[in-house]
Amino acid sequence: MRDPYQESVILKQFDWQGNEVWSFDRLEQVVTEEIENEDGETEGGDTVWGARIHHDWQRQGNSVGYYAPDAEPQVDSGSTLILGHKNHVNLDVSDKRLEDDYIYEVNWDGEITWDWTASEHIDEMGFSEEARNSIYRSVGFNEARQSADWLHINSATYVGPNKWYDEGDERFHPDHIMISSRTASFIAIIARDGSIAWRMGPDYRTTPELAELGQIIGQHNPHIIQKGLPGAGNLLVFDNGGRSGYGFSNPARPDGTNSLTRDSSRVLEINPVTFEKIWEYSVGGGTEQFQFYSWYVSNAQRLPNGNTMVNEGMDGRVFELTPEKEIVWEYVSPFFSDDEVVTHRVYRAYRLPYEWIPQLVPPVEKAVIPPNLSTFRVPSQ
Repeated sequence: MRDPYQESVILKQFDWQGNEVWSFDRLEQVVTEEIENEDGETEGGDTVWGARIHHDWQRQGNSVGYYAPDAEPQVDSGSTLILGHKNHVNLDVSDKRLEDDYIYEVNWDGEITWDWTASEHIDEMGFSEEARNSIYRSVGFNEARQSADWLHINSATYVGPNKWYDEGDERFHPDHIMISSRTASFIAIIARDGSIAWRMGPDYRTTPELAELGQIIGQHNPHIIQKGLPGAGNLLVFDNGGRSGYGFSNPARPDGTNSLTRDSSRVLEINPVTFEKIWEYSVGGGTEQFQFYSWYVSNAQRLPNGNTMVNEGMDGRVFELTPEKEIVWEYVSPFFSDDEVVTHRVYRAYRLPYEWIPQLVPPVEKAVIPPNLSTFRVPSQ
């Protein structure tokens, strides 16, 4: 690890027997993080080759990282999409050294075949003059890393085969790439020529359709639901809420950073062409909204049965919802960190088919039938 919360040195692929099948680390040379071991000795600080990978990657064959019919990832060939970092100064963004988001694709032989640098496309990201000023003056500079993580892109997926492209909408070419900026609260599709072909945000007041949808804040894992799954072609996203965005200064945020706030989360299914909200999961209104709230990490997955699996990651809670929003399965992670600030967060959670795991004996599944609460009684001792 170079910084356990920001990036890793190497991406490795293992088979189900624990054998290393493929790896990549040849982006650039980096210095590993210095840590103190159990004996009080300092380890790390070595110069090594690194992939500078953070948050996300995808393997050709499966566009979004979870099961969809006829979309199995290639395990012994194919390209890999990697979300990484690059450090440099771009005065169009800021006079500070950037920890810029850098997306690249490598083939099976480890050759970089395509790349994209975020700061080169700032003019396509929909920032207002006030937002640009806020970014330039106050972009968050990290003293330890000596750089500014100005966009914090937390997701990069292939668009994948979809009905919009089949109907002639080139913006949704299957090989294009959908990204998510947590810090700036926008979602975009990158075309293979590097241009931004489609975008939602950062300001959701710009059209009546986006205003009706409502401001998305600090989102994670937006992706196009893949063919063969219910809702195919729609966009599914975990809208975290919390603090995000660049814009007008105000008494609470005089520098214009984190100008958007909401202390609740939503899971949204959206038509990406019309921006119509197809489905939403959230809790109540008013003071009840905070009961479903994960201001960081988290994701959602559309299941083959039409249900949606939700990872409320901050609290380590994973649950399955029917389209009618009934919770039919739930799990809370019992694994807590050893950090000074103890958490049991889950960055992402995916349901896998039993047949993907060769050592697994498929269990017998039994339906859990809710009791009739008017007659249910706990037996006495």
